[in-house]
Amino acid sequence: MPLAEHPYDLPDARGHFGRYGGTFVAETLIQALDELAAQYARYQRDPDFVAEFERELKHYVGRPSPVYHAQRWSRRLGGAQIWLKREDLNHTGAHKVNNCIGQALLARRLGKPRVIAETGAGQHGVATATVAARYGMECVVYMGSEDVKRQAQNVFRMKLLGATVVPVDAGSRTLKDALNEAMRDWVTNVETTFYIIGTVAGPHPYPMMVRDFQSVIGRECLEQMPEAAGRQPDVVIACVGGGSNAMGIFHPYIGHAGVDLVGVEAEGEGLATGRHAASLTAGRPGVLHGNRTYLLQDDDGQIVETHSVSAGLDYPGVGPEHAYLKDSGLARYVTITDAQALEAFHDCCRTEGIIPALESSHALAYAAQLAPTLPQDRILLVNLSGRGDKDMNTVAERSGLRFYCRPECDPSMRTV
Repeated sequence: MPLAEHPYDLPDARGHFGRYGGTFVAETLIQALDELAAQYARYQRDPDFVAEFERELKHYVGRPSPVYHAQRWSRRLGGAQIWLKREDLNHTGAHKVNNCIGQALLARRLGKPRVIAETGAGQHGVATATVAARYGMECVVYMGSEDVKRQAQNVFRMKLLGATVVPVDAGSRTLKDALNEAMRDWVTNVETTFYIIGTVAGPHPYPMMVRDFQSVIGRECLEQMPEAAGRQPDVVIACVGGGSNAMGIFHPYIGHAGVDLVGVEAEGEGLATGRHAASLTAGRPGVLHGNRTYLLQDDDGQIVETHSVSAGLDYPGVGPEHAYLKDSGLARYVTITDAQALEAFHDCCRTEGIIPALESSHALAYAAQLAPTLPQDRILLVNLSGRGDKDMNTVAERSGLRFYCRPECDPSMRTV
């Protein structure tokens, strides 16, 4: 049984989703990517590989993650019912581990003893370090130095798991720059190293492969929602940075009659300010990190710096399949500001007893806006892509509170 049944025949053999995607990399990586594409095509339908992947998801990650009716919040808002897909309950605290296990299993079959990754919010780095420890691999994680400060707790977790964390001081010192450094490492060490990309971006076959590993989210929802809610949702909502959690829940629903797909981008301090990370809303097509997609760029085609209160959404591009979904009308994309995301974060904490990641809080904020405009019998399904433990420092700082931790933590976390 394949990992994902595709509702349309994309990408094509060259990795294109319409005019997006493809492979734009140094010649030294072409052979490695061709080998990866060939091996993935083999293993995605290999019964032993699929069985091992599913066994690890069940016994190590703790899948299936439940769907949960946020009844108190729904009543308070009025209108449509809000349901949450609880990816925050996975081992490591987010959806990222689904993909990391899949890629690590491929790395073992390809004989690569070393894995590398890039990370923004740190969840992908933690998940990569976790599976590297699980399978006895060397692990190096690249992280922008600004994100190292914002996500000190996850940096400590990665080190506890045995990973080497490399701060990146170039550029905006965020996810884009971490990805640049990881690509340089891969070019240098391609013979021994497997690059575990954390989102549905990058050169082919990564956008397809990450989507397929993450599609377990939406496949579970297709089975769970009729049992829990009586039918499928009217709207599926997910935050979009690179876009892996959104593609994971969207993909099985693409073309599903009566289900709208809505991706929520980071508007930061407002589109007019230029301090945002809304690539699909305010960007235009270009090439970055090995693929053609929507990018935030200036008139000369140079990538501009982005901003989001959420480190995981602070990226100037988006996965090429999202670009295709936008242009084709198969999904629509909206924006939420830092302030709106923080408000939803606090509302979810105090109303449902769930501390969401700031990334997921963008999706929750849009659901909170949409619910009161719809009848009470409508259903909104939000992908709660991760938990907010990692964001305590940022939330405390933005809330004017004081946050304490033990002395062994990063000094920046001791008192805000």
